[in-house]
Amino acid sequence: MIDAPLWTPSEKLMSSCHLTAFQKAVETETNQSFANYDDLWRYSIDHMGDFWSRFWDYAGVIAEKGSRTLINADQMPGAQFFPDAKINWAENMLKRRDDGIAIIARKEKGQETQITFAELSKRVAKLQNLLRHFGVTKGDRVAGHVPNSIEAIIGAIATSSLGAIWCSASPDFGLQGLLDRFGQIEPKVLITCDGYFYSGKTIDCLEKIKNLQAQLPSLEKTIVFSFVNDTPDLSNLENAVSLTEQESYISVSEPDFERVEFNHPLFIMFSSGTTGIPKCIVHGHGGTLLQHMKEHQLQCDVRTNDRVFYFTTCGWMMWNWQITALASGATLLIYDGSPFFPKADMLWDYTARHHATLFGTGAKYIDALKSNGINIKDKFDLSALKTITSTGSPLVHESFDYVYQSIKSDVHLASISGGTDIISCFVIGNPISPIYRGEIQGAGLGFAVDIFDDSGRPIPAGKGSGELVCTKSFPSMPVKFWNDHDGSKYKKAYFERFENIWCHGDWIERTVHNGLIIHGRSDATLNPGGVRIGTAEIYRQVEQIPEVLECIAVGQHWQNDERVILFVRLKDDLVLNDDMIARIKKQIKEGTSPRHVPARILQVSDIPRTKSNKIVELAVREVIHNRPVKNVESLANPEALELYRDLEALQS
Repeated sequence: MIDAPLWTPSEKLMSSCHLTAFQKAVETETNQSFANYDDLWRYSIDHMGDFWSRFWDYAGVIAEKGSRTLINADQMPGAQFFPDAKINWAENMLKRRDDGIAIIARKEKGQETQITFAELSKRVAKLQNLLRHFGVTKGDRVAGHVPNSIEAIIGAIATSSLGAIWCSASPDFGLQGLLDRFGQIEPKVLITCDGYFYSGKTIDCLEKIKNLQAQLPSLEKTIVFSFVNDTPDLSNLENAVSLTEQESYISVSEPDFERVEFNHPLFIMFSSGTTGIPKCIVHGHGGTLLQHMKEHQLQCDVRTNDRVFYFTTCGWMMWNWQITALASGATLLIYDGSPFFPKADMLWDYTARHHATLFGTGAKYIDALKSNGINIKDKFDLSALKTITSTGSPLVHESFDYVYQSIKSDVHLASISGGTDIISCFVIGNPISPIYRGEIQGAGLGFAVDIFDDSGRPIPAGKGSGELVCTKSFPSMPVKFWNDHDGSKYKKAYFERFENIWCHGDWIERTVHNGLIIHGRSDATLNPGGVRIGTAEIYRQVEQIPEVLECIAVGQHWQNDERVILFVRLKDDLVLNDDMIARIKKQIKEGTSPRHVPARILQVSDIPRTKSNKIVELAVREVIHNRPVKNVESLANPEALELYRDLEALQS
C-alpha cells in the first residue's frame, strides 16, 4: 500500500508556476505532450541539448549563445555544452538595476542592512575598479575570508565580472584550514573582514589574517571591510586597504563585464577535506548559471521579487547557489551567526518579518528543532512562505512530519541533494508533484540519475539500495580540479568505479512511486556480515528515542568482519543506561532489521562535524582504528575527536 502524500500542489500553483509555463512552451514548440514531471524529466535527458537550449531562452540568459548546444555528448568527461558561447555569470546577477531591494543582511546581534539592485550594481562597479587597479585580470584568483554579508556577495560578483576566479571560506576557519585551501590556488588578492559574531561572542580575525599573509607568497593586496568595528586597525597588516575608504575615492558607477567561454572558471569550491587536503573543484560560468537558474525557476519556482533565504556560510556551496537567485530577479535574505542565538527560533522571526518565500537550511537544523519540540507555526506569520528546502544530510521521515505539523502545513518541502562537486542538485523537488514522507521528489531536470548495484546494473524502483550515478553529461560538471594537470585526480574521484558513468558516492534507493531516499554516503556505508547498510537508516530510528539529541554510527573491523558501533549524544545531562540501550536496540531492530542493531552503543558529549554541519563518520572511523585523521582543520569542532580515542569498550 502506498502512503498518502503529505502535500499535493494546488491547482493555482500548478497552473501558474515556472515549470508549467516552460513545459507548455516545450510542448508547443516540439509538438510533444508530457503527462507529468517524469515525462518532462525523460525529455530533458533524452534530448539533452534541446532541453538546455530551450531553457537558456526561457530564462533570458544574457550572453552570446552561439550556434552549437552540445558536442561530444557521449563522453564523460569530455562533453561540451554551448562551445561557442560567450557569457559572464556576473552580468546575469546584475540584470536588474532598479530600486527594488536586492539584499537584506542581518548580523547575529540584530543589525540589519539592505541594498537595492541599483546600489548593488554601483558597489560592484567600485570594487571591480579597485580589483582592476590592483592588477586582477582574467584567470587570477581572488580569495574571500568572509562572513555571509553584502560585501562578500559584492566580492564574488566583482571578481567574476573581470573573468577572475572567486573562492571563499567562512571566517571560522583556522589558519591551517585557510592555508590548505588558499595555498593551493595562490590568490592575488584577499578580501576579508575584521571579525565576526557567533553565539554572542565577537571574534577578531586580524591577527589570523596577518599570519595568513605571511604564508601566502602569491598575495599582493588585502582588502578589509568592517563587520564588527566601525574603523578596524589595519596597521599590522601588509599591503592592506580599507574597502570603505577605497569605495569613497572611486567615482565609477556602472560595471562592465568580460564575457568568457562557457567553461571559463568562475568558482573554486573546496571539498570538506576530512580524508585529506581539500580538493579544489573548479566550476564554470555557464554551467553554474544555467543549473542554478533551472533549479531556482523550474524546481523551486523562484520568481521576480520573491525573497530567498538560505541559512548558510560562505564555505558551503549553498551560498553560491543562493546568490544566483539574483539572476531570477529575487531578493536575497542573508544571515551570519548562530541559528540558535539569542533564541532557538530567531531564523523564523527573520523569515516572517521579511516575508521569505523560500527558506533553506541543513537537515540537522530541522532535526534539532524537532528534538527540542519547538513550535514555529503558532508563533510566526509564514503566509508568504512557499518552499522549504533541506540539504546537507538526509531529512528523516519524522522531520517531514515535524515540518508539516510544527512549521507550516501547506508548504512545498523539498529535500534536495547534490553537492560541492556539481555546485547543484542531482535530486531535488518540483512544484507539480506530490510529496511523500521521507522522500526526495525525484531527479533534477537534465540529470540522468540512476541507481546501480555493485556490478553496474540498474536497480528498479522498490528493489533495494545502490550507488547514485549519472549516466550522461551535464553542464555543471566540474571544469577541472586545480593543479590536476593530466585530469587523473578528477577521473579517479568520479569515474573510477564505472567507466564513463559519474558515481557520486551516495547510497540511495528509488521508492515504488519513483521518489528517492538517500541512506548516507556510500563510503560510510556499514557492512556487517557483508550486508550494506546506510547510516541514515539507523539515525532515523535512534533519533525517535526522546532522550537522544543526535547520534553517529561507524563500522569497526572486528574478528575478520565488521561490527556496527553507535555513539549517542543525550539531552539534559542524561546518562546512558542498560534500559536506554535496550530501547535503542529494540527501536532499531523493529524499525529496520536485526542486521542494523549495533554491537556497541556508547555515550559521547559531542559529535564531530564539518563547518557546514555535516557529521563525519569517516573521521570517527579513523580514530577508533587508531589511524590519523587528515585535515582536522576542516572540522568545526576537532576537539570532539578525542572523545572517540582509545575507548576500552571497543577493545572487546
